[in-house]
Amino acid sequence: MKKDNVISILSKNMKELRVKANLTQEELSFRSGLHRNYISDTERGTRNISIKAVEKIAKGLEVPVENLFSNNND
Repeated sequence: MKKDNVISILSKNMKELRVKANLTQEELSFRSGLHRNYISDTERGTRNISIKAVEKIAKGLEVPVENLFSNNND
C-alpha cells in the first residue's frame, strides 16, 4: 500500500465516519482534543498525522482505530 493511498483512505474514512455520526469538524475537534484546522487538514489529506492523533480521532468518533484504515466502512 502506498503512503498516499493510506492518507487517502484515512481522510475519506474519517470524514465519512464523522458525517455518519452527525458531528461537525468543530465537535470532533472538541471530542478529540485537536484543533479544528487539524481535523480539516486531515480530512483533506494535506496533513501527515501521528499515530497518537489517529488514536485521538478514533476516540472522538467512538470507533476502533482500525475503522479509520478499513477499505470497507460502507
